[in-house]
Amino acid sequence: MKTFARTLVCLAVAAACGSAALAAELPRLVTKDGRHALMVDGAPYVMLGAQAHNSSNYVAALPKVWAAVADANANTLEIPVAWEQIEPVEGRFDFSYVDTLVQQARERNVRLVLLWFGTWKNTGPSYVPEWVKFNNSRFPRMVDKDGKPIYCLSPHGTETLKADRKAFVELMTHLKKIDGEQHTVIMMQVQNEVGTYGYARDYSPTAQKAFAQAVPAAVLKQQKAPVKGAASGTWQQVYGDYAEQYFHTYAIASYIEEIAKAGRAVYDLPMFVNNALRDAVEPLAPWKKNFASGGPTYDVIGIYKAAAPHIDVAGPDIYEPASNKVAATLDKFHRPDNALFVPEIGNSTAYPRYAFAVLGRGGIGFAPFGIDYADYSNFPLGSKATDRSMVAPFGTIYNVFRPMMRQWAQWAFEGRTHGVAEGDDRAPQTIALRNWKATVSFREWQFGEAQYFKHIQDKPAGTESPNGGVAVAQIGDNEFVVVGQHARIKFEGAGSNAGKPSAYARVEEGQFDDKGRWTMERNWNGDQTDYGLNFMARPTVLRVRLGTY
Repeated sequence: MKTFARTLVCLAVAAACGSAALAAELPRLVTKDGRHALMVDGAPYVMLGAQAHNSSNYVAALPKVWAAVADANANTLEIPVAWEQIEPVEGRFDFSYVDTLVQQARERNVRLVLLWFGTWKNTGPSYVPEWVKFNNSRFPRMVDKDGKPIYCLSPHGTETLKADRKAFVELMTHLKKIDGEQHTVIMMQVQNEVGTYGYARDYSPTAQKAFAQAVPAAVLKQQKAPVKGAASGTWQQVYGDYAEQYFHTYAIASYIEEIAKAGRAVYDLPMFVNNALRDAVEPLAPWKKNFASGGPTYDVIGIYKAAAPHIDVAGPDIYEPASNKVAATLDKFHRPDNALFVPEIGNSTAYPRYAFAVLGRGGIGFAPFGIDYADYSNFPLGSKATDRSMVAPFGTIYNVFRPMMRQWAQWAFEGRTHGVAEGDDRAPQTIALRNWKATVSFREWQFGEAQYFKHIQDKPAGTESPNGGVAVAQIGDNEFVVVGQHARIKFEGAGSNAGKPSAYARVEEGQFDDKGRWTMERNWNGDQTDYGLNFMARPTVLRVRLGTY
């Protein structure tokens, strides 16, 4: 209880001071004891994000974006800035879209994460300017084993890197000029889903020469070989059958580092990379054309850490809703040296439940993709719908987290938060807490136990498919803040409380405001607590205090 009180005091002081001193502090990612926080205006911030469609990065398209962002109750918009857009003619830059975007975000009290679509977007050069796209002699493409050019620009192209870096530096310079005091833009993504499909690496003469060189010491330190090989030497000698993928990863990560380093030298915002996933459930094996070689997949995060130290986070783009695969992906990206951040996830009804898992695990952000009202659906990766019915499931969850986002981010950074999403098997899940254990079950009625009413075959409306979730913050020895939807949670003693009978001292339904003040709507008791704490379709915030006797 004392710790919780201190947290509220700190948050209140931060809000009061937050004026001049805190506003002057740039956004940054901080790490303590293997936990991470995105600091915005001097305090932890959690991104309740929404990512717009790829082609919504124009002023005339923004009204359809902002309408969906508002319906999603999102506090952060992720949206592209394309190289072709800001430098259509070499050396001549146009930032009018960026200016309008930043101004409109401020008017709506929404922060921005800008996605730099430069040399690579989903491994291809579709967003480079025409003067780059069609000049292979100056801006070379990768070549295959037969020496034929392929679709992807080479990470060994020095002129390509030079031009991309210049454009990105111009963008960062402009952002510092227009936003260096207000920090509407809080993070930058450098490139988008890099790598190559169908090709392990570049086989150009420049690449071949680099492949024959020794693996850098920094990589050897960060990236262990999955199979037994030489302790040092060439890529082939050290990494064997993984060598080509790992070499290509290093080449792309080094390219990204040059861009990120130059941009941060001008305006030091946090930066991240995203990736199209390799299957996190399949046993690790050498690349077999089954994912984009060279991207920051879970198995090569060490190479990105070694080659691109100016990149803070590698984040997974999740478009496979199977709960076992999502859980495995979160496990592999949530590391002491890598903050959990889901910059993209599908926007169909299978995905909102995972917000509870990501936010509960201390993730710094979560963002469904395609959150705007453009008449475009990315089904089957996402929803068929393009209207409010697509946005609403995310909006109902964000609606309860947004008022308390600062408190939640602080608790997460302190290691107090936990979360689960309903699995496809609909089975109960447990959460290990300090001296307590919570069991979360799904498809329960609010009243009674299932074994009492075996003749009742009905299930609660809206639970036909898995969509439940619970996030818990332990704010004191015996006190919790619980946010849930379509789930039941029960507590029992563990640790020093193991074997002791327990009871609810108080279960208040209410909400925290942005200054950390709790407002109670009602106290649950009787039928509302006799069978656990039951959350239905509308996400609810409970402040729970337990006791033993």
